Amino acid sequence: MALPSERVGSRETPRPPHPAPSRTRRRRRPSGEPPPLPRQLQPSGLYWLLLLAAVLVSWVVLTTTGGAFAVEAVEIRVLTWVEGLRTAQLTAFFRGVDRMVGPVILGAWWASLVVLLVWRRWRHLFVWIGAMFVVATGSSAFAWIIQRPRPLGLEIIGHWQGWAMPSRPVAVLTATGLNVLYAVVPAGVLRQRGKWVLTGVIGLVAAARLYLGVDHPTDVVVGIVFGVAAPLVLWRMLVPNDVFPVSYRRGRSAHLDVRGARGEAIVSGLHDQLGLVATEIKPFGLEGSGGSTPLRVTVKGDPDTYVFCKLYAVTHLRSDRWYKLGRSLLYGRLEDEKPFNTVRRLVQYEDYVLRLLYAAGLPVPVPHGIVEITPEREYLLVTEFFDGAKEVGDAEVDDSIIDQGLRIVRQMWDAGLAHRDIKPANLLVRDGQVLVIDSAFAELRPSPWRQAVDLGNMMLVLALRSSARQVYDRAVLQFSAEEIAEAFAATRGLTMPSQLRRMMREQGRDLHDDFTALLPIRLPPVHIQRWSVRRVLLLAAFVPGVLLAVVIVIQLLQSPL
Repeated sequence: MALPSERVGSRETPRPPHPAPSRTRRRRRPSGEPPPLPRQLQPSGLYWLLLLAAVLVSWVVLTTTGGAFAVEAVEIRVLTWVEGLRTAQLTAFFRGVDRMVGPVILGAWWASLVVLLVWRRWRHLFVWIGAMFVVATGSSAFAWIIQRPRPLGLEIIGHWQGWAMPSRPVAVLTATGLNVLYAVVPAGVLRQRGKWVLTGVIGLVAAARLYLGVDHPTDVVVGIVFGVAAPLVLWRMLVPNDVFPVSYRRGRSAHLDVRGARGEAIVSGLHDQLGLVATEIKPFGLEGSGGSTPLRVTVKGDPDTYVFCKLYAVTHLRSDRWYKLGRSLLYGRLEDEKPFNTVRRLVQYEDYVLRLLYAAGLPVPVPHGIVEITPEREYLLVTEFFDGAKEVGDAEVDDSIIDQGLRIVRQMWDAGLAHRDIKPANLLVRDGQVLVIDSAFAELRPSPWRQAVDLGNMMLVLALRSSARQVYDRAVLQFSAEEIAEAFAATRGLTMPSQLRRMMREQGRDLHDDFTALLPIRLPPVHIQRWSVRRVLLLAAFVPGVLLAVVIVIQLLQSPL
């Protein structure tokens, strides 16, 4: 079988020569060895989790063996001694501290909520809400199960409600402070200082609770342990700082930080799994990518060369699911828009489709393989890097460029493929040749509607740097009038990539109308909205679910204690 670059005599676009990256011997990771970027709870998180388990187990043992009465007797003696220290000044001070707990928690809630919304750190926001829900409901559930009364034989001079064990206000305050540190404060010296400040605040509130006689010492200890352990596990497992660092630099949430541990993991994975020795990793083309983190990686060789990598993580998988769910709710079931189940499947599909496009002779990047960064969570798709190429929207578009772009669509039709995301950012020009990138949305055996959309979008993109008349005159040499009319009957609104629509608005040109005015025949618009039982059920489930989530958040904001 001849390589695509050898098919010069066919209608397929000849492949440009490219320098192959140098490779070393690949290394297979032995069973049991951690991946390049493992998920880690870290020692402190494990210690707090074990401490929480130890506290709960100890209390169960003490309760069943009668030891709880001995512990409570000691606690009552301590609280009686504290009661003897009460003065009018101290009472006023500690009552003020106790009254400030609620406003401080609410203030931290609202301030952090504003920061997370402004900086669009949605993952941090969801983990914040989940941590507060777990601590608030968990402490209430534990208190109801244990049903420990307030200190007996003392005068309680502070506000209290419910059972004593664990101290719910202390647990919620601790969780709130921890959430602020991990969601709002960048890691480093500032966060470490914040932990010391939080420790002082919790210590002051704990002293106030004991002084006012509303909690036993063990109530406070269990509340602190639970308020630290539960949020810390969620933050470490769901939003690890190495993967989702708190940063106040503007950028899309889809673009992950490739410095630090993740950068080292990428270098290690490229070397072990593909035999590529990376010397530099740089984000590349971030403005044109919203569903992955695109990278340009310098690979050691003679001479050094580049490879292009797309980093996919669980956050991209979830974004893909929400995106497709939203489209299903708005437009019904669209063709081939079923969400992927795992990140591995998402990357495997793009790599497979890219290999099909390459084998069909299309001018796409040479696929080099897949690198596993974290199993089922992060993968790297590695391809050829088109060095020196620029977007078609920035290139000189003449008849040759137009013919190549249209020929690419014809090749995909003949091969039974559809790109589904033809836009200026995905069409490059280098040395007078059109190149196609980003096959993430490509489809095998598409419907005629999908194929027609590819043709319509290609003609619109090419007309951005030329004219509708020039593109149409070249299109009739490769497509029939019926096929072109079908393309513009199918291509409108939703089916146009957002970048293409934005560039047409910036130019003040309605290219769709310009093309339809040139058509000798016109077909009725192809309707894509479809009502089905599934769409109705999704709407019926989605709307109440959103309302329930809003109610839970409002309740937590209004009454965190």
